[in-house]
Amino acid sequence: MRVETTRLAGLLRLVPTPHRDERGFFTRTFDDATAREAGIDPAAFVQDSQSRSHQGVVRGMHGRVGSGEAKLVRVAHGAVLDVVVDARPGSPTFGQAESVVLDDDTFVSLYIPRGFLHGHQTLTPTADVCYRIDAEHDPTEDVAVHHLDPDLAIAWPAEITTVSERDRAAGSWAQLTGRLSAS
Repeated sequence: MRVETTRLAGLLRLVPTPHRDERGFFTRTFDDATAREAGIDPAAFVQDSQSRSHQGVVRGMHGRVGSGEAKLVRVAHGAVLDVVVDARPGSPTFGQAESVVLDDDTFVSLYIPRGFLHGHQTLTPTADVCYRIDAEHDPTEDVAVHHLDPDLAIAWPAEITTVSERDRAAGSWAQLTGRLSAS
C-alpha cells in the first residue's frame, strides 16, 4: 500500500495493490504501519459506518464545526465520485474542492482530515461506502452546504436522482464561511 498526497494539505489517497487471479482478488484495505507513516493514528478511529446508495444519489456536503472529525473513506461495492472541500479558515486551499473516484476495483481509500466538507455521488447501480471516523457523533456540530452551491461549483458527473431533505435545505458556502469566521 502506498500513500499519495493531493493538492489539498492533509488529504491523502491510500492506494493498495490488489492481487488478482482466477478466483477473483485479495487486497489489503488498511495497513496500520502505512497509516502511521502517513501521520494517521489508527487508534484514533472510534466509529465505523456504512452507507448504501443508488445511482445518481448525492450525499453531502457535510462537515462538523467545533472539534470536527477525520474520516477514512472507501467503497466496498460499486463506485462513487467522492468530493471534499477544505473548510479550514487560514488554510492556503480554503474553499477549494478535490474529487476522487472511489470504487471496488482500485480499492483506494481517502483520508479526510478534520475541517473538510465531504460528500459523494453514486456512479453505479448501487454503492456501499465505508467510513472510519475518529470522533463520536455530536449533532450540535453538524453543518451542511448545499451540493449545488455556485460558490463551490462542484461538477457532479451524472444526473442527480435523489437528495435527502436535509441536503436540499442545506445552507450556502457563504453562510458557512460567515459562521466559521465568527467562531
